[in-house]
Order: sequence, then C-alpha cells, then structure tokens
Amino acid sequence: MKQLLLGAAAVCALATAAFAAPVLSGDVTFDTARLSEHIKVLSSDAFEGRGPATPGEVKSVAYITKEFKAAGLQPGGDKTKAGRAWTQNVPLEEFQIKGPMAFTVKAGGKAQAWKQGEEIAVRAPETGVAKIDVKDAPVVFVGYGVKAPERHWDDFKGVDLHGKIALVLVNDPDFETGKGDFGGKAMTYYGRWTYKYEEAARQGAIGFIVIHETAPASYGWNTVKNSNTNAVFDIIRKDPAKVHAPIEAWIQHDPTVALFKAAGLDFEALKKEAQTRAFKPVTLKGVTISTAFAVDVRKVVSHNVVGILPGTKHPGERIIYTAHWDHLGVGMPDAKGDRIYNGAVDNASGVSGLIELGRAFAHAPRTERTVQFMAVTAEEKGLLGSEYYATNPLYPLATTVADINMDGAAVDGPAKDISTSGDAGLTLQDDLIAVAKAHGRSFTPDSRPEAGGFFRSDHFSFAKQGLPALSFGSGEDMVKGGVAAGKAASEAYTRDRYHQPGDEFDPNWDLSGMAQDLTIAFDLGRELANSREWPQWKAGSEFKATRDKTAAARK
Repeated sequence: MKQLLLGAAAVCALATAAFAAPVLSGDVTFDTARLSEHIKVLSSDAFEGRGPATPGEVKSVAYITKEFKAAGLQPGGDKTKAGRAWTQNVPLEEFQIKGPMAFTVKAGGKAQAWKQGEEIAVRAPETGVAKIDVKDAPVVFVGYGVKAPERHWDDFKGVDLHGKIALVLVNDPDFETGKGDFGGKAMTYYGRWTYKYEEAARQGAIGFIVIHETAPASYGWNTVKNSNTNAVFDIIRKDPAKVHAPIEAWIQHDPTVALFKAAGLDFEALKKEAQTRAFKPVTLKGVTISTAFAVDVRKVVSHNVVGILPGTKHPGERIIYTAHWDHLGVGMPDAKGDRIYNGAVDNASGVSGLIELGRAFAHAPRTERTVQFMAVTAEEKGLLGSEYYATNPLYPLATTVADINMDGAAVDGPAKDISTSGDAGLTLQDDLIAVAKAHGRSFTPDSRPEAGGFFRSDHFSFAKQGLPALSFGSGEDMVKGGVAAGKAASEAYTRDRYHQPGDEFDPNWDLSGMAQDLTIAFDLGRELANSREWPQWKAGSEFKATRDKTAAARK
C-alpha cells in the first residue's frame, strides 16, 4: 500500500487497486445486544429527543462520554491544562418564535388567517431580530429560485425582491423531466432548501417560502412541520443577513395552488415554465402576506463528543468516524399527543454504531494512523456541529484521511447490498465498494438521488472543506424479501417515522444487518489507518480543487 508521487489518474488507479483485495478483520464482531441497549437508552423519553442546549443534551453527552471511556478511547476534544477534554465546544445561537404568531394572506380581496403547522410552517428567523412585523408584502413566484451563471440559468431576471416575499419550488429544475442543465434526476445543491434560503438573502427578499410537494421534497408535510416549527440554531455569524432572509418558511401545496388561482394564474403551467431557462419571475397580483411575532434569541454552547486512538507510526494523520447525537427534542404533538421526538433510528442507531466501532478498534491491534470517533451536535439544525468542526478543526484537515459517517442504521435485518447517501466522484467510495465485495455484499447506487442525500448529513460539511467523506449503510435488497421488502421498509419509515414522534425504539428490531455494516465500516477504516493511501476526489468533482490546495501536507 505504498504511495508514490503520481499523476492524478495514477493516484486514483492506485487508490482503487489498494483495496482490490482488502484484508478482512475476521475475528471482529459486533454485539447486537450492546447495539440495541445504546439505542434504547439514547432514544428513551428520559433524553427528551436529544435537543441541543437542553437537558437532553446534558444526558446525551454524559452517556456518550461514559461509553467512549468504557470502550477504551482517549479524550480528543478541546485542549485543557490537563490535556484534552472529551468534548469540543460548539458555540451556537438559538432562535425560537415566542408567543402567538399571526400570519394573514390576502388573495382575491379576501383575507385568511393561516395556522402554524397547517397551511404554513414558519422557521424562527436566524437574523438576530427580536421581532418580525411585515404588513401586506407582495408575493412573487421565482420558479426554482436558482441563480447559476455557470449553467446560464437565472430565475430572478429583472425582479427586485426587496420588501417582497418569494414563493419557490423545491428541488432542481430537472426533477420533473429527469433531464436538463442540472444533471437529470439527481439533485444538485441548487435543489436543496438551504441553498434557496441563502439565495433569498443574496436577492434581498424579505422572505422565501418553499412550496412543499412530497415527491421533490422526498418527505411529507409532517416532516416539514416537525422540522421547522421548533427551535432553530445556527453557528454564530458576523452578518447573518448575508445568508438568511427575515422570513423562511414552507407552504403546503393546496394553499399554494389556491393563491395562484386567486391571482388568475395556473400553478402547474408556471411550474412547467420554471423548468426552462426562459422562465421569468411572476408577481401574484392581488396577493399579499402579513405576519407578526416575537423572537427569542440566545447564545448557547453545544458539544461534539470526541474520542481517539492515537496511531503508532503516523499519529498526526487520522480517519474520522462521525454520527450525530442530536434529534428534534420536544415539539408539536402528533395525532396521539406525543411531543417527544425520540430519534431512535435517526440517529441513536448511528451513535450506537460509533460507540461499538470505538470498542472494536480499542480491542484490536493499534493502527498506524490515529482513529477518531466523533458524535456531533445539531445535525438536524443544519449540520452545524460538523460544520463547526470542519471550519474549526481540532486537528488539521490537510492530514485527515477521510470522514466515514453513519446516519440511520439497518434495523430490519441484513441486506445483500450496501449504498451511500448520494454518489460522489471519490476513490473512498471505490474503497468502500471493494471492502463490501470482500464481505460478499454488492453496491447499489443511491436509489433516490433526487432526494439530495449527499447534502443532508454530516459528511457534507467535511466534503465542502475538501475532505473525502461519505455516508453509507445497508441497501434495499434484503436477504429476506429482496428489493420489494427493502423498498417497503424504507417507504414506511419515511412516511410514518422520519422526523416524527414515531421514530421510537423497538425491541423486536433485527440488528444483524447493522452489525454486518459495522464490520465493513471497521475494515474500511482499518485499511486506511494502516496504509499510506490518501483518498482522492476524482476529476470533475466540485470538491477536488479545495483538497488539492493542501496536497503538499500529505506525503
């Protein structure tokens, strides 16, 4: 596994070849009873949904720290006088709508009061203001809200959005047709609602409201409502207005259609126009929005939990395993009155795997490179814990080898295949596929690239800084029931449990598939940690140039 100074193509070839016949652990197994117990504890009502900056965080951080210690890890967090702490402080701002919220829509000469969580889901503003008071703001439809000069695309032609609220479609212009300037069905970052809010700020809009449709969003209204009507967080920014508009919200599909109709417009026809480069913004004549509410703003400190096993030969080089410990906390009640969002699969399961991976490495022969295990905060609030680490790393990213992220484990038994959250031009993915093959598992590309999975978990924070990173887990080809069973399980989870109180621990889960996935994660990390390989972004990747800037630090 020696690596010489080679050209980019040769480096990629070597990286792939290095894992052509990986050495399997053989004697490393993962105890499903341990895995189950971690999930049970972390997703119990006592942890109150593991919201950042809540008593649930205190309990979560304490539990993970205790288990990291028991597993045999060493603290790898912030520097202290005594060495290293178990945590990295993550300073954040918390924003929450305080008291009643008024939201009124005028259309066709009639005024309607909309309720939070029903027609509309308004996020607490992240601009630092103490109050929002907007009166009769005009409404403009801006298609997919994309400004991409490199693709000769501009949805904002000739419009001044200052003092106005824009309605914007979710996903890319290619979603409906599956072909076009944005890569077809697979979502680009332009399709993510996070990008759309960023663009709203750049355009000077007083607000951006994303139109919810289940297929392009990849989840139903309940998920939108539950994710956006509780406390929101952000990293502390010098000028938050540069990335956030005062009003950020989602609207249900049917009320949207009604607004268009009241303005004499056809929603479906305009949506088709928005899929073309010729689209121009359209004002909804006679439609205005008024809203008023107070905002509670406070600075908080959340925590990433960090455990390490120093390398024997190259301790300054490291492989990072990540999983987010947080979930949605306590929020709007479901039909049964349950307000605790336990987050058993998302992502108590990932943290459980992280702890047990740490135990496996601690009880195996020490690797040449350092292995780091990090439970990150505030993923559900915008990948904030991982973003903070990636932009304020405890150890240099230039000499970090890769991030392997776990977000939602297999709880329905073993699968014949593995898959990743989005497909990246990345030799690390080739390495993963080689290790999986050695375990008798095939690779299936992301079955829903239109959902934008690559941008929705913590590996993306690292990728943006150039670090090779991916999230992986079981595919949908189940040992029992095949693809049909896997798809049915995935669809049921998204419909009934994802970001809902129903994501609760089930003692009847079959975690044997999770255990098998962890052996692949272990072997992938161990191979990297005992090699001189540096995974690479392939030619054409948007992250390659950033990584290449630090190439001299890697030998």
